[in-house]
Amino acid sequence: MPYQQPLSEKQKYAQAVCPVRSMKEERARANFNIRELTYLLDGGEQNTLLKEKFMLDMERDPLFKMDDIHDLTKPEIRERTMEKFRSLIHYLQNESIEVFKKRMEVVSMLDPGFWTRFGVHYGLFVGALQSNATAGQFGYWLEKGALSLTGMVGCFAMTEIGHGSNVPGLETTATFDEAADQFIIHTPTLTATKWWIGGAAHSATHASVFAQLIVKGKRYGTKCFVVPLRDPKTYTLLPGVNIGDIGKKMGRDGIDNGYIQFTNVRIPRGYMLQKHTKVSRTGDVQEPKLQQLTYGALLQGRVAMVVDSGNTSKKALTIAIRYAAVRRQFANSKSGGVETKLLDYPIHQRRLMPLLAQSYAMLFTGIEMSDMYNSMMSRLESASEGDKDLNEVIEALKETHSTSAGLKAFCTWNCLNTIEQCRQSCGGHGYSAYTGLAGMYQDFAVQCTWEGDNTILTLQAGRYLISSYREAAKGKKLAPGVGYLNNLSELIGKKCAVSSLEQILDPAVIIEGWQVVCANVVKNAGVEFEACLASGLDIDDAYEQCSQSRLYAARLHSYGYLFNRFADAVKKTQGEVGRVLLDVCLLYGLYTIEENAGAFLQYQYFTPDQMEYIRSQTNVYCKRVRDQAIPLVDAFNLTDYMVNSPLGVRDGNVYEKYFNQVQRSNPQGEHPYFDRLIKPLIHRNAGQDDDEEVDDEAGGLEDEDDDE
Repeated sequence: MPYQQPLSEKQKYAQAVCPVRSMKEERARANFNIRELTYLLDGGEQNTLLKEKFMLDMERDPLFKMDDIHDLTKPEIRERTMEKFRSLIHYLQNESIEVFKKRMEVVSMLDPGFWTRFGVHYGLFVGALQSNATAGQFGYWLEKGALSLTGMVGCFAMTEIGHGSNVPGLETTATFDEAADQFIIHTPTLTATKWWIGGAAHSATHASVFAQLIVKGKRYGTKCFVVPLRDPKTYTLLPGVNIGDIGKKMGRDGIDNGYIQFTNVRIPRGYMLQKHTKVSRTGDVQEPKLQQLTYGALLQGRVAMVVDSGNTSKKALTIAIRYAAVRRQFANSKSGGVETKLLDYPIHQRRLMPLLAQSYAMLFTGIEMSDMYNSMMSRLESASEGDKDLNEVIEALKETHSTSAGLKAFCTWNCLNTIEQCRQSCGGHGYSAYTGLAGMYQDFAVQCTWEGDNTILTLQAGRYLISSYREAAKGKKLAPGVGYLNNLSELIGKKCAVSSLEQILDPAVIIEGWQVVCANVVKNAGVEFEACLASGLDIDDAYEQCSQSRLYAARLHSYGYLFNRFADAVKKTQGEVGRVLLDVCLLYGLYTIEENAGAFLQYQYFTPDQMEYIRSQTNVYCKRVRDQAIPLVDAFNLTDYMVNSPLGVRDGNVYEKYFNQVQRSNPQGEHPYFDRLIKPLIHRNAGQDDDEEVDDEAGGLEDEDDDE
């Protein structure tokens, strides 16, 4: 065996702290099959292979170059976004709708601004046609180019500068002119100006406009109309249409958001989408007996944001956890000078491991919500007012509406907090744009206010909970998501009946605990609501009076709902993957109980001693999940290209990748403003020779040295 030179102390230290070696050590800890967990998250091996193909397609496409995105100007980002828009049509025309949706889910993680810009046309504009147009109208707009983008680009004109969440209160009007068989679209006030309209500023030729239907002087509520905006050949604005750019935003600069004002713009009667409400040539208005049937398609965006919250969280956590696995800070007395990994500090585990568990909970809940939505829409499409199971369809719609409202708010709030916590956990480097988290926060923040402000949506979910409580009190069997309200007599006053503290570490116990807490807070909100009614308030004022109670009830209900969905998924998973997911699930359960300890103590499900045990076990499970943290984020199966952060590279070589990224994006050259700004500042003594001044200073230093 050849002689090997012993390593020096410096070499030993370098080897011990090598980031690449540290990452390999982390992966060696895996006690489950990572690929198997990836298949579970993706819904099967075929879906995983598809996602990997999509990631590779984008990585090879020069238009999807992402490492320079932080240094582009707003106009440059918008232009590149439109180039991507044009290139992606190829896939739309050559893939099934289901495959293309999966492609766009991957795109949403890589470039959320482009995903939104593309989704404005295909998700919102075309979606408005699908959900509001008759079969004949939909066929007409398809022939005009709604899917092929030949001759038209659409936008979705719902929000106004003075109205957002209150869609029934929109001010734009659509007045029927019987003599001309036309609608007159008009912006009567400044506050009626359509605002935040993605695609309007530069690219849209048509808009799906939500306006108040007025026929023979009577108002019939907000309906949807297709309104041409620009000549598709010259792109000049059509008469009566005024459009402007609303400019720089917090994030998603690839979207050309604009405003639209209409001055008595005339459109044919057939441009009102009449799947639900119909207006005849003579001005007769026929409305659906069940208005709920018109709401189904509006939920798609909310369900998508539950899914997107899980996906964006896993990207942020991949960056923060991989960085924490190789970043070292401070050495203890027994380490021989080798600094400790951030991920080995208990406080850092407390910062990130519960968020990792929460991300898994949101991912499994997103799968459940998508299935619920698809099932509901399928039933809704086949339902008619004469169907015997129509009431069941309406109940499913109500549950999906309220659940998606509450979870959209809860999950987007959670995701935004996760991104920020991940950014802070990366220390000073998290402030750099190149590490990806700052831009991710800016791009994601809008999710908390669009498609419904989160507080308003949470209140909607709380309203449904109170309504369900009242129905349960009358003996009605409720939908599964709120089924615990059928067992109020058993749950109110119930305490955790375990013979040992260890028995708390059972998902069934945690599920029961959440049911007890939620039953109490929903009942309290319901009782407060009934008292408001008894005091003489009408139903809407009564709901407003108890808004804080229903907000709190909806928040706790969402915690319990996410844990239930996670526990259901774990129950169906066997083997090593099932065991590691059980640890992650229990961490989520314990952490969320700890976060809401006041409610569990108030309603006495847990005793103070039991709560203290839960706190201690949260630490234990943070450590258990930490030991599998890198394998768990590897199971997210995001390539370095998708992560797009030097701190989150798979091989752990963070410093070299970070340094190279900064150098590549900021090449050194001639000083850009020395002559104009700095030189006049530091050379203010007119007439003094620069070289002489430098020589004098150097001489003075030499004299001082000589004196010493």
